Amino acid sequence: MAIEIKAPTFPESVQDGTIATWHVKEGEPVSRDDLIVDIETDKVVLEVVAPANGSLKDIVKNEGDTVLSNEVIAVFVEGEAGTSATATPAPTAASVPSTESEDGKLLNPAARKLAEENGVNIAAINGTGKDGRVTKEDVISHLKSAPVKSDGVAAKPADPVTTPSVVARNIEMDAGNRLEKRVPMTRMRARIAERLLDVSQKTAMLTTFNEVNMIPVMALRKKYKERFEKTHNGTKLGFMSFFVKATTEALKRFPSINASIDGDDIVYHGYQDIGVAVSTDKGLVVPVLRDADFMGLAEVEATIKEFGEKARTGKLTIEEMTGGTFTITNGGVFGSLMSTPILNPPQTGILGMHKIQERPMAVDGEVVVLPMMYLALSYDHRLVDGKEAVQFLIAIKDLLEDPARILLEI
Repeated sequence: MAIEIKAPTFPESVQDGTIATWHVKEGEPVSRDDLIVDIETDKVVLEVVAPANGSLKDIVKNEGDTVLSNEVIAVFVEGEAGTSATATPAPTAASVPSTESEDGKLLNPAARKLAEENGVNIAAINGTGKDGRVTKEDVISHLKSAPVKSDGVAAKPADPVTTPSVVARNIEMDAGNRLEKRVPMTRMRARIAERLLDVSQKTAMLTTFNEVNMIPVMALRKKYKERFEKTHNGTKLGFMSFFVKATTEALKRFPSINASIDGDDIVYHGYQDIGVAVSTDKGLVVPVLRDADFMGLAEVEATIKEFGEKARTGKLTIEEMTGGTFTITNGGVFGSLMSTPILNPPQTGILGMHKIQERPMAVDGEVVVLPMMYLALSYDHRLVDGKEAVQFLIAIKDLLEDPARILLEI
């Protein structure tokens, strides 16, 4: 029975997608739930899996083609996996997805395709998947650690940021070992660039700075981190939850920083949905903590951890990254001492955290070395006045330097 394979239903914020990678060829047998194609949108890469055991009869949309929501991208023929429903010759063992390679190793279709394109010997890769299965991530890790050739030039690895279709379009020029590579910009990276330019051209963005003494939060965390982890089923107490709770409290006091501009209207949000910026190989993504003001520290930490794992494996959904009334970004995890965060429109504020650095500070007429962090608040001056921005940042500083005020809401 023929089944139409359609693109997923995109939310209103996503108009279309691009076929990134076909992991299965026409006539190639697959099992139910095997990955057959990746569709890249402005925000995430969506995976489409096989609806049943069978094979692809016809690929309607090729790699690089633009697809709309629910548009037909292929025709699938249902049948037993491992046999071709279109009477094509049975493939060899080396080409059957999710089975064994010549040396008996299990591997999935994406891993096989990437290995074949880069001439990688499957036997040399340690599989980390279920039952020792070699995954696409295992192949990428192997390519990253590729040995240097005898001529001094490193063996060419596959670029983990780009899909195989993009790798195939790379243009390399060798002029006395001065290699250059031209790679088409991914859809996500192009969208990020577009939004950043849009912010600089269409908002009146300013940034104000302050600094916070981290001793109170660090002492509280040190005192209770073991009990916190035991009480909350292994959830670790980090710094981000304190910043999220302090931010939600400050947003209640300064509602214009939690608002957004829609045309000629100002939309004041009666809730605090906090976006937490997460860096991935493909770019920055901002999953959202819904109703963060009603979340406890443990729930904030657990949700952020879950978002981080999903971001690294490409499992974040569009719904998890849609919306948000305010954003927090932490450049300190990469060692940034100070930066100017860029607004995430249509939001009117974004808080930048930075590296905790010991510095000499004047305290009661004496010089004391304290662990300090610079805070940066970028805001849209069309809606937020400088006075409000400064007071908002001071409110966060005061709450962090006396964490009991977060609980008491004072």
